Amino acid sequence: MTMKKIAVFTSGGDAPGMNACTRAVVRSALSKGVAVTGILRGYQGMIEGDFIEMNRNSVSNIIQQGGTILFSARSKEFRTAEGRAKAYAHLKKNKIEGI
Repeated sequence: MTMKKIAVFTSGGDAPGMNACTRAVVRSALSKGVAVTGILRGYQGMIEGDFIEMNRNSVSNIIQQGGTILFSARSKEFRTAEGRAKAYAHLKKNKIEGI
C-alpha cells in the first residue's frame, strides 16, 4: 500500500538546514504523487490542527532562509496522553497517513 498523504513538521529549536530538509521532503513526496501537509509550530500545531497544504511553490526559494518556514515550538501538552490523542485526531481527520 502506498501512502497518499503525509505531513512534515519541525520541532524543538531552529537548526541549519531545516528549510532545505522540508523542501526535500515536499518535493520528493510530490514527485511520487504523495500529497504533503505542513504542520505549523511543531507538536503544538499538531495538537491544535494548525495545518497547511504544501506544494512546489510553498517550498521554492526557502533553502537560503534561516529558521524554519513551518516554525517550531516545544509542547508540554504533547507529553500527555490527552495531548497525543488530540494530535492523533487531527491527523486522522486530515487523512494523514505518515509523518
